[in-house]
Amino acid sequence: MFCCDCQALKALNSALKYFCRRNFSVSIQRMNRLAENHLFDIDGSVLEGGGQILRMSLCFSVLTKTPVRIRNIRQGRKKPGLAAQHLAGVELMRDICQGRVHKAALGSTEIEFYPGHIGHGRFVGHIQTAGSITLLLQATLPVAIFSSGPVTLDLRGGTNTDLAPQVDFLTEIFRPNMERFGASFDFDLVRRGYFPKGGGQCVVEVRPVQSLRPISLVDVGTVTRFFGWSFVAGVLPLKIAHEMSTGAKSILNQITGSRADIEIYKESIDMAPEGNCSGIIVGCETSTGAILGGSALGEARKKSFQSGEEAANEIHSALSVGACVDRHVQDMMIILMALADGKSRIRTEPLTMHTRTAIYVTELMTKAKFNIIEEDGRNVIIECVGIGLRNVNLLNTVRTH
Repeated sequence: MFCCDCQALKALNSALKYFCRRNFSVSIQRMNRLAENHLFDIDGSVLEGGGQILRMSLCFSVLTKTPVRIRNIRQGRKKPGLAAQHLAGVELMRDICQGRVHKAALGSTEIEFYPGHIGHGRFVGHIQTAGSITLLLQATLPVAIFSSGPVTLDLRGGTNTDLAPQVDFLTEIFRPNMERFGASFDFDLVRRGYFPKGGGQCVVEVRPVQSLRPISLVDVGTVTRFFGWSFVAGVLPLKIAHEMSTGAKSILNQITGSRADIEIYKESIDMAPEGNCSGIIVGCETSTGAILGGSALGEARKKSFQSGEEAANEIHSALSVGACVDRHVQDMMIILMALADGKSRIRTEPLTMHTRTAIYVTELMTKAKFNIIEEDGRNVIIECVGIGLRNVNLLNTVRTH
């Protein structure tokens, strides 16, 4: 009798296990179908209509664990859809959060992205062209600082390219502004990459934080110093770097009468093995700790002196209206303000289209609220009550150790 009961119990147990497995599998399938039917829909053609909407949407998708469908990708560009740079960004973001992506291929104008758990470790973002490394970093930094542990980003592509911040601008101008929120990154430039071949490489080390603090940056103070770098690479003569520096100084020295300290150099063949390039990055530090910047690349049809003037005029433009944040850093601050724990305020130049787009995507995907205070048309104060995102991943890791 005991044996019969034992056999019956075994049979019942097997049946229950089969039932549970089958129903669990069915439940997962139903949940997946439900998630696919409830994707957060984002139109990539609005406002700026370029890659910025894609990058920010993916970033918020990961941070808020919201599956998204992004359509009309880069409809505002001559060649809509994913270029190599954007595809590499999608794949990098997928890898960092152990997520899934559908329909991602060169030229795709619509993708579906399903975020997972933000991991840690080493991740590679390899653009097969001279596409901008800095735009990859812009998209992934907010995700990396909310990871479960240290993140190493091995990024390959273009380091000094048109229509994107040069890597030097990101490290010397944007990074100090980011550090006000309590987050930072270490940056190792392995090799520079220029148009059209690319081939550059940067290794970025990111330490996660538990949360971001709000900032108040509304008083620009007085200028304490100007600094910068003017360079050439390849077969271009050092004379070009001197001319760009002279052009920049002609503007900056008029602002305060003080001398601008601009380093002039030629890249070594080891650092820049392929391609010709010239460029300049200038910065300004004020008595209140504000860091403003400007930059330009040399162009064959433009005098080098003019490129230097253009870079310096970007700083002059910000200072002339009392801005504490320049027009290029302006839109990069939006996501950090939105994630911070409290109310942030920054005084900046009139909003760029990139900033308007950043605010649009942020308010669309989070509960952060922005208020724009215009002051006589000269400058604006951007206010934001952030969502106070907490790094649950990091807290859980600390507890387990």
